[in-house]
Amino acid sequence: MTKAARVPPFIGTTRSRTPTGFHAAVFGAPHGTPYPGIDNRIHATAPDAFRLALEADGEWLDHWDFDLGGPLLADGACRIADLGNLPTKSKDGKGNRKLIETQTRKILSAGAVPLMFGGDDSTPIPFVAGFSGSAPLTILQIDAHIDWREERYGERLGFSSTMRRASEQAHVWRIVQAGARGLGSAREAEVRDAKQWGARIFTSRQIHHDGLGAVLETISPDADCLICLDCDALDISQMPAVAYPTPGGLSFVQVTDLIAGVADKARIAGFAMVEFVPKKDLDGTSAFTAARIAANVIGHIARQI
Repeated sequence: MTKAARVPPFIGTTRSRTPTGFHAAVFGAPHGTPYPGIDNRIHATAPDAFRLALEADGEWLDHWDFDLGGPLLADGACRIADLGNLPTKSKDGKGNRKLIETQTRKILSAGAVPLMFGGDDSTPIPFVAGFSGSAPLTILQIDAHIDWREERYGERLGFSSTMRRASEQAHVWRIVQAGARGLGSAREAEVRDAKQWGARIFTSRQIHHDGLGAVLETISPDADCLICLDCDALDISQMPAVAYPTPGGLSFVQVTDLIAGVADKARIAGFAMVEFVPKKDLDGTSAFTAARIAANVIGHIARQI
């Protein structure tokens, strides 16, 4: 793992080299699978940006958190490790995938819930792969884009293919996609393929008009649910620090309500947060917003142990 001397562990976690003895474990995956001519280094410092955003809040863990109706870690029994950042490299897609999948399997083997901070949206491909052999998985992807390309620029494992690759994995039995809007890499064929496979797609517009109920109805009670959050799912007014900001996105409250809704009826089996661009975060509020979403996830995991 790489060292970050002045960067604290993520809020409520303990810096550790191993997930053994913990209920959940955070790790950073700065790089995924690159596309030719697209710089994936713009996301590389995102994991540490999230850690730094909540550094001060780490001193307030016994205070009431109104998002969760009690202290972040509930009764304090939940132990969460921060394993630091994987030593990924910008152009080493194969090596990066191996590191991410291996780390995910290591955390699951220890009986802990893996929490990954990317990196671009190709990093969830090996993250999802790391769950193979586990219970059947429902994926809730909260994203402005559906990521169903077979390939892009000749690469099948890049950030436009995340959900298509997930759909090919035997342990993934349901995909629910919330927040789609605007333009992306999907064409008519990709939308058709996603729906034919059985993906449930809810646009941002639908959610604004009809609420979150229909999305949550697709999550089966007691399911193991992996939540994949692309920061561009949030509206540009709350999350401008992404590669492709688009108006009409979800709010912080809608995203955290989705996460709470999953936790109320199912089990959060894992969490990935990707596509944050630190250099666009001029005042730090975007990192704080994203980090608070991750803190909400940790709070719900603390209540499910």
